[in-house]
Amino acid sequence: MQTLDSNWVRQQFPAFSDPELEGFVHAENAGGSYACNAVIEQLEHFYRANKMQPYYPSAPSTAGGEAMSRARMRLAQWLGVKDQELQLGPSTTQNTYVLAQALRQYLQPGDEVVVSAQDHEANVGALHRLAEAGFTVREWQVDPHSGELSEAGLHAVMTERTRVVAFTHCSNVVASINPVPQWCQKIRAAGALSIVDGVSYAPHGLPQVPRLGADIYLFSLYKVYGPHLGVMTMRQEWNERLPNQGHFFNADKPSARFTPAGPDHAQVAAVNGVVDYFEALHRHHFAGADEAQAPARVHELLRAQEKALTQPLLDFVQSHPRLHLIGQDQAEHRAPTVSMTVTGTSPQALCEALAAQGIGTGYGNFYAWRLMEGLQIDPDEGVLRCSFVHYNTEDEVERLKATLEQLLAA
Repeated sequence: MQTLDSNWVRQQFPAFSDPELEGFVHAENAGGSYACNAVIEQLEHFYRANKMQPYYPSAPSTAGGEAMSRARMRLAQWLGVKDQELQLGPSTTQNTYVLAQALRQYLQPGDEVVVSAQDHEANVGALHRLAEAGFTVREWQVDPHSGELSEAGLHAVMTERTRVVAFTHCSNVVASINPVPQWCQKIRAAGALSIVDGVSYAPHGLPQVPRLGADIYLFSLYKVYGPHLGVMTMRQEWNERLPNQGHFFNADKPSARFTPAGPDHAQVAAVNGVVDYFEALHRHHFAGADEAQAPARVHELLRAQEKALTQPLLDFVQSHPRLHLIGQDQAEHRAPTVSMTVTGTSPQALCEALAAQGIGTGYGNFYAWRLMEGLQIDPDEGVLRCSFVHYNTEDEVERLKATLEQLLAA
């Protein structure tokens, strides 16, 4: 298997050469990753040369519109979906809210919605509010010890009236990678719509969405080295079936039906930079290889690097008497997000102590309030979270481990 060239990768991110960030370890990537140089260049160019309403005949307007259209097309191709199946909104939270409004109009009295208790609130909060419209909302509970979802738990809450099931590809706290194709197949067989939150999965290798089987798949580009936009892919049949949420005159435009407020034009154009980066990753590591397989190869390349980074930290947390790991202890089965509770101090205090040593981590409930309650963890205190992506290095992980050891020994 090809090994990631970390030196080359870090050269693609201006943050690693910024004097203000010298010596800093970014270990809270689950909250947002660094933007790659290609994205920053695309943003700068659009604001400098194309900052006017796009798609008019004037040269700057035409060029801006072409960049936006090209970005949509290229991202859709990388995800394996049709251009018209891709929605670009201001954020994943906003996309989910708009989707919930469409479901509020679409569902019939007596219909039921299932939401997972493992999810970030952005994916399920608006769906929970469908109960206010008279629909039954059932919660797919997590195991109170592991935080895991199970297929048995899904069967326990689905009925013949289930019309929607929403769950996460992987939790931003537990991090276990859920068997999305298997669960989506069962949801579809039951005649329900599957909504999958990929926010915590997509940064670790954009998936081929059709292989997942999800009717709707959502993620955030600012966690995938890009601008602050939310991506929502929606299977064509559901795009046609759900009520239009955009302007009435856009009802027959698939890419505009679920974006009532269009996102920043420059940010849409800058999505080209995300694809530029992934394509460059492929060319650098697989020179001359068939580009049709680039998404799959890049996905495996990133996953291999991240598993190598994560396992040493998992082993450390598992073996430390003052730390309690949330989720599975094998990197093979999870995203490189490692959450833990701490004995003898608060997650906030430990996070602050790490920050004083130049290591950025996170603490709290990370908007997974319902999951915290399911794990019997005080949501106001939460957990300490360390999260990597492929541009992190083994040296950074070792520094994090050593600093944790020192702080917890004090």
